[in-house]
Amino acid sequence: MKTFYEKRLIDQAEPRLVHDQFADFYPVPVGGGKTIEFRKYDSLPKATTPLTEGVTPDGQSLNVTNITSDLHQYGGWTPLTDVLQMTAIDNNVVQATRILASQAGRTLDTITRDVLAGGTNVIYAPKVTSSGETAVESRSALTMDCKLTPKLFFQAAAQLGAMNADTIGDSYVAIIHPYAAYDLKTSKEWIEVHKYADPEAMFRGEIGKLGNIRFIETSEAKIWKDETCPGSGASAVFGTLVLGAHAYGVTELEGGGLEHIVKQLGYGDDPLNQRASVGWKGMRAAERLVEQYMVRIESLSSYSASAAAN
Repeated sequence: MKTFYEKRLIDQAEPRLVHDQFADFYPVPVGGGKTIEFRKYDSLPKATTPLTEGVTPDGQSLNVTNITSDLHQYGGWTPLTDVLQMTAIDNNVVQATRILASQAGRTLDTITRDVLAGGTNVIYAPKVTSSGETAVESRSALTMDCKLTPKLFFQAAAQLGAMNADTIGDSYVAIIHPYAAYDLKTSKEWIEVHKYADPEAMFRGEIGKLGNIRFIETSEAKIWKDETCPGSGASAVFGTLVLGAHAYGVTELEGGGLEHIVKQLGYGDDPLNQRASVGWKGMRAAERLVEQYMVRIESLSSYSASAAAN
């Protein structure tokens, strides 16, 4: 509580929550259990052998793979006392709801992001120096010479195309951190979003394009700062996701996806009407459905290094 208080509240800076934007959604009906099963059918080989007149060829069996994912419940809340409600300048229920909505959005976005960041198709940015280019085979081997280049994304798009991954609209999509995007925006291949032929048909958070990959920027993109990272002055490793259509799915329980909960003063064991609360809860599961339809590029950032040095 402040004696003198600016009544005009400053809105919090919220990250763009984009990781669910390109998912296939699979709601689970009430009473449908806590586990969802996805079924994936493998393609049949080409039938290049000519048929023999009057002879029925051997049939080909369908091969189906089951992928299961468990729904989990998440939530948070904040207490509001009667004294706070009587003396505070702001409408605390409204402000608590705004703060908790931010928490809920960032929580559910992170659940999906971390599932995607565990994908098996990884490209490590090579070391690029004046003497040439050296391949990198692990996260711990990355150095400050390992930054994003347009070539890496052309390589990722080629991998997705070779796996017959459908585009999302007219392009593949990359989810990138602002620090990682910094190293791409000065390249001659980069097309700013305002230079699009149809700038109205944009994704939420879209900043530009390289070839047939559209870039979505968010401060919630995956960053590693753990024991797997290099120790030679590198502050963080950035993961940039390149996605085709139908690469992953997000599911939630119908009627329990996200619930806003307000308890008034006197609810429950509160004989003196001293306690109220505002909270949220929701159920969520995310799953990678087709590993071949996503590629993760890991790199360092020149902007991140300069920011850490200042």
